[in-house]
Amino acid sequence: MFAHFSLPNVPDVARRTVSTALILGVAALVACVSFGQPLLGVGACIGLALGTFNFRMIGNSVARVSARQEENKRRPLALNTLGRMGIITVVTIGLLFVSTSLGFGVLGGLAVFQVVLLANVARSMAKAGPMTSVDDVINANVVEDNIVRKEAHPALHPPDESRGGE
Repeated sequence: MFAHFSLPNVPDVARRTVSTALILGVAALVACVSFGQPLLGVGACIGLALGTFNFRMIGNSVARVSARQEENKRRPLALNTLGRMGIITVVTIGLLFVSTSLGFGVLGGLAVFQVVLLANVARSMAKAGPMTSVDDVINANVVEDNIVRKEAHPALHPPDESRGGE
C-alpha cells in the first residue's frame, strides 16, 4: 500500500502537519480563552507540541537506527518508541492531576495532532495516484515474502491441483 508513497513526500507531510498543528494550537488557545477556559487552550497547545515532538523524534530515531550496522533494528526502534510514549503518558497524566482542564486539553491536542498527521499522509498518498488494481493493494511489497516462504517450507504449500499441479 505504501509502494506509491515516495520519500520526497515525507518532508511535505511533515511541513504541512507541523504548520497545521501550529495554526490549530493558536486557534484553540484563542477560542478557549474567549470562552473562559484558558487552561484547556494551553493544554491543547501542549498536546499539539507533544505530538510534534514525538513526530520529530520518530524521524530522528529511524535515521539513527537505520545508520547502524546491526542486524536487528526493530529492538532499538521499539525501545525508543516505548520511551517516548512513556514520557508523553507521564506528562499527560501528571497534568491531569494538576488540572483536569489542562490534562484534557493535552489529550485533545494529542488526538488532533494524530488526525492531522493521518489526513496529511492520506492526502499525499491520494496525490500519488491510484494503484493499478486491487491485487496491487493486497500484495504490495508482499509477493517476494510469499515466494520466499514457499521455497523455504515446501511441505507447508502442497501443489495446487486446480492449476495443473503448479
